[in-house]
Amino acid sequence: MQNGFNAYAAAAKTAQSVVSPRELEASLLIKAATRLQAVADDWNLRERELDEALTYNRRLWTLLVSAVIAEDNPLPVGIKTNIVSLANFIFNQTFKISADPQPQSLGILVNINRDIAAGLRGR
Repeated sequence: MQNGFNAYAAAAKTAQSVVSPRELEASLLIKAATRLQAVADDWNLRERELDEALTYNRRLWTLLVSAVIAEDNPLPVGIKTNIVSLANFIFNQTFKISADPQPQSLGILVNINRDIAAGLRGR
């Protein structure tokens, strides 16, 4: 568990000098979406990877929410509220998927991550 956080922290530290925080967040969201999509696409062989992919996604969203609710975050309150609400939805979906694993259930998490990443990249 700690390894995922350490990897994120190391990537964030290294990437800060190379890419913007928005680009880093977008890249990490795409990475999470790709992992989830890979499990869904090859369910029979990768179902055992589901928990790890869901955990990575949940931790990423936990870190994003932590950054959003920080007092020094300049985002408007409305955007902060929307991101926290979206994160709560993602956490609830994650628990539902864990309770009843189905490959088609991963699509919503994949799409949200991709859409948010595209927004962060200005697309």
